Amino acid sequence: MSNATTPVELEGKDLPAFCPNPAMPLWSGHPRVFLDFAANGEAKCPYCGTAYRIKPGTAVHHH
Repeated sequence: MSNATTPVELEGKDLPAFCPNPAMPLWSGHPRVFLDFAANGEAKCPYCGTAYRIKPGTAVHHH
């Protein structure tokens, strides 16, 4: 389960990222939302408030 105050760190293999993430229990689920990361590499789920961050040094490839 995630904590909204501590960002979930993601690597390139985790992209494209979505919430709820695979580590979250099914009972706490909400509709799947693909995350749009800002230029600073951070995003927040509009449903549950879980914060996500791209790990420093991770190469993000755009399609």
